[in-house]
Parts: sequence; C-alpha cells; structure tokens
Amino acid sequence: MTVGFAVTGSFCTFSKVFPAMEALAREYTLVPIFSPAAAETDTRFGSAQAQLRRASAICGTPPILTIADAEPIGPKKMLDALVVAPCTGNSLAKISRGIADTCVTMAVKSHLRNGRPVVIAVSTNDGLAAAGENLARLLNRKNFYFVPFGQDDPLQKPTSLVADFSLLPQTVSAALAGQQLQPILL
Repeated sequence: MTVGFAVTGSFCTFSKVFPAMEALAREYTLVPIFSPAAAETDTRFGSAQAQLRRASAICGTPPILTIADAEPIGPKKMLDALVVAPCTGNSLAKISRGIADTCVTMAVKSHLRNGRPVVIAVSTNDGLAAAGENLARLLNRKNFYFVPFGQDDPLQKPTSLVADFSLLPQTVSAALAGQQLQPILL
C-alpha cells in the first residue's frame, strides 16, 4: 500500500514526526509532501534542506513541493491513504474549508475524490480556541481520521493540542479499515 505523508510547519514536532514517518516506512511505501512553510523555513529545529533530505532518505523519493505535482494524486489514484503530520491550525482551517492553495491542501482535496482516508495528526496552539471549529468540522466529516490527541501543556498553553505521534501507525491501519482509533482524546 502507498501512503502520502504530508508535513506542515509545526516545526517543534518534527522530532516526533520523523520517527513516526520511519515507522510507517517499514509497513508502507511513502510519498512525502511538504507544505511551503515546512519546505522553505529554517528554524531552531533544523534547516529546511535538512528536513527535506531526511524525508527523502526515509521515503526513498524526494518530496512533492508544488500544487501542480500534488494535483494528480486523486486522478491517478496514487495513494491508499494520506497522512498530514503535523497538521497546523492553518492547514486544518484550509482543509476544513476545501481550500487548495498549497501542495498539502491540494493533495488532501485531490485524494478525497477517491473516498480514501485522510489521517490528521493535529498540532496547533489554538486547538481549543480559534482552530477548534475547524477540528470539529473535520471530526464530523467522512474519510477523516485523527491520530489521538490531547493538551500538550495545559498550564502554560491551555488551548494547545498535539497528536500522540507514536500512535500514527495504528491510526493509519485503523483508517485503512474504515475505523477511528480510540480513544481519540488523550
């Protein structure tokens, strides 16, 4: 089976995202996809080029980086499932509204035309604030599955939510069977 692995700009989670990508690569053929923020931004968590090289090494292929390269995902039925990990509040908002203005959001929109699963690993500082309505919208939508998530620092960041990236392989397996891994709230 082939799984798309879309990475967005929650840079602080990359230390957990790449081990999850490695775990999935042991079970599936992975197609990496990087949002412009993830592909172009150097941060204290590493350079963009280093992140792209790491994904290429894990997946065995360079990441999709453009809307034009992401668009054929649906028509060519390239993926059995698509993971967005991490999924920022910004990407969550766009996905929940069907906006396809980055390669990641285009990949989701294109992939959904086939009725196949999209797995979201949320990572947003406003998951229990402004991003909450977008999260709820996708929780109620067909073909969306969530990596179980919870508050990462309730005292210092009371509205922040983050997925348990170690549960990504189990979530993908459940999603491919049409089931949401439970419990969803940690």
